[in-house]
Order: sequence, then C-alpha cells, then structure tokens
Amino acid sequence: MNRQDIRNDWNVEEIREIYNKPLLDLVFEAATIHRKYHNSSEVQISSLLSIKTGGCKEDCAYCPQAARYHTDVDVHKMMDVDKVLFKAQQAKEAGANRMCLGAAWREVRDNRDFDKVIDMVKGINELDMEVCCTLGMLTEEQAQKLANAGVYAYNHNIDTSEDYYGDIISTRTYNDRLDTLNNVRKAKMTICSGGIIGMGESIDDRLKMLITLSNLNPHPESVPINTLVPVKGTPLEDQEAVPFEDLLRMIATARIVMPKAMVRLSAGRLERSRMEQGFCFMAGANSIFAGDKLLTTPNPEFNQDMDMFSFFGLKAMPSIHDKRKQEASVETSNKV
Repeated sequence: MNRQDIRNDWNVEEIREIYNKPLLDLVFEAATIHRKYHNSSEVQISSLLSIKTGGCKEDCAYCPQAARYHTDVDVHKMMDVDKVLFKAQQAKEAGANRMCLGAAWREVRDNRDFDKVIDMVKGINELDMEVCCTLGMLTEEQAQKLANAGVYAYNHNIDTSEDYYGDIISTRTYNDRLDTLNNVRKAKMTICSGGIIGMGESIDDRLKMLITLSNLNPHPESVPINTLVPVKGTPLEDQEAVPFEDLLRMIATARIVMPKAMVRLSAGRLERSRMEQGFCFMAGANSIFAGDKLLTTPNPEFNQDMDMFSFFGLKAMPSIHDKRKQEASVETSNKV
C-alpha cells in the first residue's frame, strides 16, 4: 500500500500502526508526505476573533463560554461591524492572511446578528483576506448565505471520537456535527474541522476522531489539532497537560492520513517551546492561529511568532486572494 495516496477508507488498526511507529520514523514519513503536497517553508497564518463572547447554551465540558459554568469569561454582545473590520485590518498588517470569526452560539439564527456577520464577511473580503467563520450549527440555507457573502472556510470541530463524544457534550449529537459539515460542503465552502486532545479520552478515541475526518470525501481542507487548555470553572479544569509526544504523534498521523489538508497547530501552543513547535512544523503542521488570544484562551503574540518563523526559515502563506491575483497575472502575461 502506498500511504501517500489520498484515501477515504482508513480503519483504526491501520492508523494505530502509523501512530505507534518509532517517533523519528513517524516524523520522517510525515515530513516526506508533507513536502510532496505542500511548500514546507510556508505556514498559513490565521487570526481568530470572538465577535460574540460567552452565554452559550451548550455544555461542552472544555468551554469557558458555556453559560452554565462559572468562569472568568465576560459575556459580550455581538461586535459592531466597523470594529471587526478594524481588527481584521490590524491582523492583516501583522501578517495574517485569514480572518476567523467566532460566535458563542449553539446554532445560527436568521436575525439581525446574522445579517451583521454577512456584512463583516463582505468587508473582510474587500481587504483581500480569506474569511473563516465558526458560528455553531448551520442549515443548508444559512450555509449558502455565508458562501454567497464570501466565506471561504467554515470551522465546525467534531472534538473527539463518536464513542467519547457523550462524555464531553450532551446538548447536541455527533450527527449534528456531521450534518453541519455536510451543509457546509453542499454550499461549496471549504471545511475546517478537527478536535481536542487531553480531555480524558483514550489514544483510540483520538485515532477514531482522525478516522471520521479522513473518511470524509473529500477530506477537510483544514484540520486543527488542539490540546486542551484547562479553564477554572469548567468540568475539565483539573485535566493533566498533554505530553508533547502525544501532540507530535497526532500532527504526524493527521498529515499522513490527510496529505493535502492544512494541519493546524492550534490551541495549547503557548505551552509549547519554540523547538517543540518546530518539530510539529517538520511533522506536517502548516497552519497556526496568530495573535494573543484564541477566542478566550491565551496564545503567543504576533511578534513572537514572526521571530519563530525567522528562526526556522518559514514565511507566511499567501491568501487565496493573493494566489488568484498571481494566477490572473500569469495568465495575462501568457496572452501578451
């Protein structure tokens, strides 16, 4: 079997064999596949902004934005469009090429706040930035409205395996997650979907999560691998930190089974040293969130990341808008 082929029929035994390889062999295989499908010197830089914070009706055990938990997160209503566009411009000037808008909603509702999101999306597109949204569950019609407004990617994480899902969330089902991803795909937006490790799940739960993602056809275009950031007041506040080896194995395994996907080194990055992050880039991670906060959890600052990129010889990946301009320029030159 050629593992570099794009497959949508992985099983847990195959993925477990990959995950359990001697660590350096695993990283080498992942790095080889990464270089076949991607420019290994480029990393996508995204900025994540919470446009509506806290007060969520869900009971996700990891999330400080759930209304039922007593955390230090302040509830904020929907941000004004102009303020969001100002934040997007700041992120672009700092080096981000994708702006991700997150709202603490269970699902999207057809109301004035959703109309504001549409205006935000249109405005950010005019800045030549890709737009990603994570707003909760979507109907087909809502997904199409976002796509028509210019949303490039929609984030909806599956979080963990279907078997362990009920231990983390009871207010929506695993199939609810998959239905939203299906609606996103029907609207021809790209899918951003991954999960969180360190919530008390088994290694097999992590691998089954990768099976669910890798058996989607096509694969998600972006796969965030988050490590839990325990927050006081949530049910998972006392969880132990994820060993670095576990994170590295997940990054490498995700790269091998989903070769073309952007694998994002996501939440929990602040706890990782520069060299640990470098190892993750070598193993196939090629996307990060930059900026000092991911919705409500801490994250390295832009200048720290730019210093790290310089150290490793990495550069920011151009946005889809920049790529289209380059392609149009080449096409025009060829006609002359």
